[in-house]
Amino acid sequence: MGFYDTYILPHIINKACSVGQVMKLRQRIVPRATGVVLEVGMGSGINLPLYDRNEVIKVYGLEPSEGMRLKAQSNLRHSPVEVEWLDLPGEAIPLPDNSIDTIVLTFTLCTIPDWEKALGQMFRVLRPDGKLLFCEHGQSPEPGVAKWQNRVTPGWKKIAGGCHLNRPITDFLTHAGFTIKELDNLYMPKAPRMAAYIYLGLAEKPA
Repeated sequence: MGFYDTYILPHIINKACSVGQVMKLRQRIVPRATGVVLEVGMGSGINLPLYDRNEVIKVYGLEPSEGMRLKAQSNLRHSPVEVEWLDLPGEAIPLPDNSIDTIVLTFTLCTIPDWEKALGQMFRVLRPDGKLLFCEHGQSPEPGVAKWQNRVTPGWKKIAGGCHLNRPITDFLTHAGFTIKELDNLYMPKAPRMAAYIYLGLAEKPA
């Protein structure tokens, strides 16, 4: 990885992903995690203070970016829960089948190159009736907004760590075999609509 990807991009992403409106969305999802947790795309550990230490046994943090893992050191030191790093891409999860109680996805699925393979791995490691908690931005149902998302994404992903503005998040989840149990769609306030359409909810792996 180059200097930009290791030192500059992690700082930009960390700032963008920890502003007030984003944190409010994270607070609706992360505290609901229970048991053994896999957080895919842990980044700088923004979510760590939000986990309930009385409900979470351990968090596996999957994060392939060295820059993000370096950025996470402060949050790791103050984490209320035990964390074990898995420094591999989301497409390669080195955990046994049916070993995870909760998967947490927050502003991550937009960046994974092979989303289909990654979600297949998540489905494999989640136990039957386990839950996947998600808060992601993605494709808007409004044609005008979606048109601009499609136009901008090819250039945007080159400077934003592979981020796609136009991924249909719930379609991806159901394609992988998950069942959507809860879903709230909204535009995040005080953000460009092109990058602000949110999918927030809970999916399950059928028994």
